Amino acid sequence: MVRKGFQTKLTSKNPLYFFTSQWVHSSNSFHTNFLLPKHRPFARSSFTRKVVFPTNATVPRNGSLGGNSVKLSSQSSIPVVATATKFTKPIVGYWLLGTAGLVFGIVVLGGLTRLTESGLSIVEWKPITGIIPPLTNVHWEEEFEKYKQFPEYKLLNYNMTLPEFKYIYFMEWAHRIWGRAIGLAFIIPATYFGFRGYMSKATLNKVVGLAGLLGFQGVLGWYMVKSGLSEETMTTPNAVPRVSHYRLAAHLGSAFLLYAGMLLTGLQVLRDAKIANGNFPKAVARALANPAVNTFRRSAIGTTALVFLTSMSGALVAGLDAGLIYNEFPYMGQRIIPPKSELFSKTYANSLWRNFFDNPTTVQFDHRVLAVTTLSVITALWLYSKKVPLPSQAKLAVNYLLGVTGLQITLGISTLIYMVPIPLASAHQAGSLTLLSTALWLVHAMKKMPIKI
Repeated sequence: MVRKGFQTKLTSKNPLYFFTSQWVHSSNSFHTNFLLPKHRPFARSSFTRKVVFPTNATVPRNGSLGGNSVKLSSQSSIPVVATATKFTKPIVGYWLLGTAGLVFGIVVLGGLTRLTESGLSIVEWKPITGIIPPLTNVHWEEEFEKYKQFPEYKLLNYNMTLPEFKYIYFMEWAHRIWGRAIGLAFIIPATYFGFRGYMSKATLNKVVGLAGLLGFQGVLGWYMVKSGLSEETMTTPNAVPRVSHYRLAAHLGSAFLLYAGMLLTGLQVLRDAKIANGNFPKAVARALANPAVNTFRRSAIGTTALVFLTSMSGALVAGLDAGLIYNEFPYMGQRIIPPKSELFSKTYANSLWRNFFDNPTTVQFDHRVLAVTTLSVITALWLYSKKVPLPSQAKLAVNYLLGVTGLQITLGISTLIYMVPIPLASAHQAGSLTLLSTALWLVHAMKKMPIKI
């Protein structure tokens, strides 16, 4: 189709693909790596600008340079739609990855707070005034007196001195301050990017959801701490003052989900920017579109879910101090599987299923089974990857996944054998999030590309 003075306006109803002058080569050729319509939405209220093309240049329709194209004569032009939501700017992706790093850090710090038994040292929740710690001896004595009113001091720390209290107080205070810092580091840039139109509608919706989850995580943290301040501990025989292991698992789980959301969204934004700029390797897009990798892609998603489940079972182990029993591997006592009377004991639960959550022996056994299962599944996935035509990034990710899994299993066994020393236990918790990160990287690397190939 050849027309002199050809001119058309690209709108949401026009089948032409969105492109700007960055697609034009001086050699009268064009990039063929155009976005699919669903990946490059047009705003209803848009404005246009003209792009002048070289003599006899060919403008592709439907994203290809085949016969279905429009040939333009000299000085022909196409008004190109400009919209604030064409794609999310890369800076948003880097910001999301940075905040994900902050979340990773607070997970590690939260683990140290629990391991040093510092989490119940601050008995009030003051989101604003709690930013400033005690500054004088009088203020310190006041905080210490508040702490003395609760079960942890009365049952466990009745010999604690003021300097010892300051140590656990600062551990919990640092954890809370880091959480507030994450809130500011997320909300302020998100607001700026939103008002400046740096984000597409889809990315904006995800960021709003992450902001909600971040706020929920703060409330859930105090809800968890509050469970450890209950006076019921004083009247329960052999009770140990600690937070509810259910709330601990929920708090850790929501942190993992928040981290995963930030990480995946950030990676997706950077990938979309490469696609929009025509820099994404077409060979990788072809490899990901190959039906032969579909089973591997689904397996990678299932493996990631298994890694998350194993991590949550580890949270129950931590909440019940179940790592302080059966400090040997692979045996538990004289057997691989503990006696049925210990696995299903009425001492911890009146119903059978509650033993899987409340019985320290059963919870530790479950975690062992899930850990070994995760290792087996990831090993099988790695072996399967050798038979599938994967792109290089996916191959690298699955290799790292196997390596991190081996390290995490080693840390877990070492933590158990040496009766949960703080350095090993902290490294094991950090390792669980590192393993999840690697699994998410693999899932991201296997995601199909919304481009025409």
